[in-house]
Amino acid sequence: MAIVTPALITSLFTGFKKNFEDGKSEADPQYMKIATVITSTTKSNTYGWLGKFPSLKKWVGPRTIENMKAHAYTIINEDYESTVGVDKNDIEDDELGIYAPIFKEMGSAAAIHPDESCFPLLPLGFSNLCYDGQNYFDTDHPVAEKADGTGTITSVANMTEDPGYTGEPWFVLDTSKAIKPIIFQERKKPQLVSMTKVDDEAVFMSKQFRYGVDCRDAAGFGFWQMAYANKRALTPDNLWDSISKMREFKADGGRKLGIKPTLLVVPAGMEKQATRMLERELDSNSSNELKGRLELLVADYL
Repeated sequence: MAIVTPALITSLFTGFKKNFEDGKSEADPQYMKIATVITSTTKSNTYGWLGKFPSLKKWVGPRTIENMKAHAYTIINEDYESTVGVDKNDIEDDELGIYAPIFKEMGSAAAIHPDESCFPLLPLGFSNLCYDGQNYFDTDHPVAEKADGTGTITSVANMTEDPGYTGEPWFVLDTSKAIKPIIFQERKKPQLVSMTKVDDEAVFMSKQFRYGVDCRDAAGFGFWQMAYANKRALTPDNLWDSISKMREFKADGGRKLGIKPTLLVVPAGMEKQATRMLERELDSNSSNELKGRLELLVADYL
């Protein structure tokens, strides 16, 4: 029987932390494909700059100072946690092997957590607002005639919906720029902590040493112009249509944005169909024009 001492508890935490870190390193998160990580130092961040795509113009006379539009798009950080209780009897009886995979899985969950925040935003984009006050995926994004946001407003769509379509949505993204379509706002990275003093209430009352991971973060929408949603059949023609429409997106004043679709994001149920579209050498006995055109991402948490 093992004697529970402070030195043993410290050693256990070192081992559990290694299991936790192993789980993190072995995980394969996907969120970096679609999200830009923004470090947060406060309770929330307001992204007023989302209303302006930077550009260069001919320098004639004094510099023209571009003011960021005062869009009140705010992402509020939220708290997340996971806790495991280790029974004192298991320590005394040397039954700790059962906990190693638990802490390893906790580390994996911490690494995958951003996926669970970022990818569900894509289907939520049909009903959640972005910086311009419209749903992230909408048919009425306002684009102004003049570069200062004034003049005639034109409605621009970054989605297509077929009323008869009953399948899951799929998405085409431009992930080639510094800001990706989704923002993952990180206030506090996941870290493993413990409550293992012998005079802790849970240890005294329940013979339970507690270990947990917690973090603070949130996810939100970036530029709507960098994403196109489809509630219609996944076909080569519909994919080309999405690419073509994204290439036509312009900023206020008619300046071309140079959007270059790079990524097709589909749920697991469309993996076979999407793989055939993007990887087959031939399509209907002719060369496949879509082969290699986009990278395919089958999202685990879409």
